[in-house]
Amino acid sequence: MLAAPMRERASVSIAFMFGTGSRVEKPDECGLAHFIEHMVFKGGAAYPTARRISEAIEGVGGTINASTDREATIFWAKVPADRVDVAVAVLGDMLLSPCFREEDVERERQVVIEELRMYEDSPQDHVHTLFDAIMWPDHPLGWDVAGTEATVTSFTAADCRRHLRRHYQGRDLVVSVAGALDTDRVAELVTGALAGWPVHEGSAAVPLPAADPTGAAVSVLDRRAGQANIVLGARAPSYRDERRFTADILNVVLGEGMSSRLFLELREERALAYDVHSFLTRVADSGTLAISLGCEPKRALVAIRAAVDELRRLATDPVPAAELERAKEYARGRLSVQLESTSALCNHLGQQELLTGEILLAEDIAERLVGVDAEAIRSLAADILGGGLRAAVIGPFRKPDPFLEALNA
Repeated sequence: MLAAPMRERASVSIAFMFGTGSRVEKPDECGLAHFIEHMVFKGGAAYPTARRISEAIEGVGGTINASTDREATIFWAKVPADRVDVAVAVLGDMLLSPCFREEDVERERQVVIEELRMYEDSPQDHVHTLFDAIMWPDHPLGWDVAGTEATVTSFTAADCRRHLRRHYQGRDLVVSVAGALDTDRVAELVTGALAGWPVHEGSAAVPLPAADPTGAAVSVLDRRAGQANIVLGARAPSYRDERRFTADILNVVLGEGMSSRLFLELREERALAYDVHSFLTRVADSGTLAISLGCEPKRALVAIRAAVDELRRLATDPVPAAELERAKEYARGRLSVQLESTSALCNHLGQQELLTGEILLAEDIAERLVGVDAEAIRSLAADILGGGLRAAVIGPFRKPDPFLEALNA
């Protein structure tokens, strides 16, 4: 158990984090981890219904939620400091003794299907799903974490039980706690809640091919709309790669915030887009640096060329000293602000331990960020571009060829 005392706070946040997610799924299991995340909230042995779970946590003024990603599944609660026992009891019961009733499966599958349809009906969300598919072709990383209507329709209570037993292992569990806590008392509560956790043989995540992605570099979904939604990018360092700190600063310079190059050039100077930004995603053995933008369809090619030009400029011209210093201060200050809450610190520390096995404190990370130099950014940008740009586009377009030309112009 990881514990981060924050004596001045009035709350405690606790998270049960498992080192598993959608990446371990087979094609017919696509979305099962996400579905299990939904199902454990339907009740366990001590809190047998969704209502009992919510009333237990909300009855003390707390909140409870969960998230499923490619390599991590997190169940968390935030409660007043003197009611951490309730949070531990509820989370432990949900995960150790879930009911998985067939009638709940039948009801919840429709809820998840509606969730899938909601995101598919939102071009600015769905374009990210298409981008993942083209970045990680024929691989679980390229599948929607929530699955498909076909797979979700096929899930049974037995599937949920089997998958939980196989993949949600005690040895892959990190419990992270932050806030106004008594460490010894919380440790005792957690030990009691997890007593008897079964140990089974798990399975490894699907490895990535050694080569860069193959096949079509552009995916186009023809949809009549007043705006084109575009995500373009390339492979980038993983969360285990020391260059991840360089990637963080590169991303700030490129497209994070209103003083970034993408925002100033594409929005302020050329009025090509309302929303334009860059972002990083990471897994154990790879990652992506991507640019997201929405623009008038007639200006989509111009906007793509402008965005690519900014990335190419980073690969050829070192970032000026003043701009680099601003980016470092932004990254360092943002980290401090983000970690003010108990839930953010709980998640930050726990995920580091879960995914990397190494915990860096905020001051350690700040030191690494400040140590990034202009040449490291230029070199990394060149390496990222060398892997080849790929893009997903949703809008009134029929062919990918013009977009492929814009990426390579």
